[in-house]
Amino acid sequence: MITERSVAGRTPGVPEDAAAAAVPETRPDFLTLVRAYLALCKPQIVELLLVTTVPAMMVAAGGWPDLRTLAVVLIGGAMAGGAASALNCYIDRDIDQVMRRTKRRPLPANTVTPRSVLIFGLILAVISVALMAVFTNWLATAMTAGAIFYYDVIYTLWLKRRTPANTFWGGICGSAPVIIGWAAVTGTVAPLGWALFAVVFFWQMPHFYALAIKYKDDYARAGVPMLPVVRSVGRVNFEILLFTVLTVASSLGAWVLGRDLGLGLIYLLAAIGTGVAFLAEALLLVKRTRAGQPAKPMRLFHWSITYLTILFIAVAVDALI
Repeated sequence: MITERSVAGRTPGVPEDAAAAAVPETRPDFLTLVRAYLALCKPQIVELLLVTTVPAMMVAAGGWPDLRTLAVVLIGGAMAGGAASALNCYIDRDIDQVMRRTKRRPLPANTVTPRSVLIFGLILAVISVALMAVFTNWLATAMTAGAIFYYDVIYTLWLKRRTPANTFWGGICGSAPVIIGWAAVTGTVAPLGWALFAVVFFWQMPHFYALAIKYKDDYARAGVPMLPVVRSVGRVNFEILLFTVLTVASSLGAWVLGRDLGLGLIYLLAAIGTGVAFLAEALLLVKRTRAGQPAKPMRLFHWSITYLTILFIAVAVDALI
């Protein structure tokens, strides 16, 4: 959930010059196009979303959920995540041209045209919501549609380009798959579902702040008000520590709420062990920056992914035993 503002006063999604939106002179071959459209869906992000969704469904069901529901949520969720990401790439193509980290994406590289990406994203969105509507329930369907709308309209078009609080508010849609999966199984969301939502929500701040520290110059060049760009190192350190603590606290709160729903010793040990390691890595980053040493933020970034993966694997394991 990384947020940006308009670059040099340009309208969101409008290229810096006409050449950026030009149709490629040489038509890419089929495999190149397949890779381009796959890249537009940001599969690494979709994979991480599904890693949190399936365990949430398992604990909601008290074991393996209905296989049809599981398949629909996996397919529909992947398509919804891909749709949101593709539309995000369409809207942010002006910014992606400016940032070294993103200038090789399909749109800045002119591998595909903006119009084709817009159509692709909208088709994926419609299919994903339709699948949820036909095979799950109204709550899961409404949250799926709402997550796509929030990510692309509220977050990408508005918050991302205007406020350093973009990562915080953008965390809502990044956490939505947890409660969408829960709702698909039960038709509602229990307190434990909201606790797991809180884990993913708070986790996103140290995760994305670490990335923003690494690419601070990139975001500054694009005029993106990420927290490390527009606030002091001390403020960034404070928020990293605060939200890491809240992440770990939420994971322990989930254990308290989930003892009657199957969360047991395996989850508790995972929450404590990985939580201590996560907090220790955040403290090391703060210590390095205070000492004037290289921050090495990608250590925290990569460990945060490991933390979330291990924690939700523990949710799944406890749901099965």
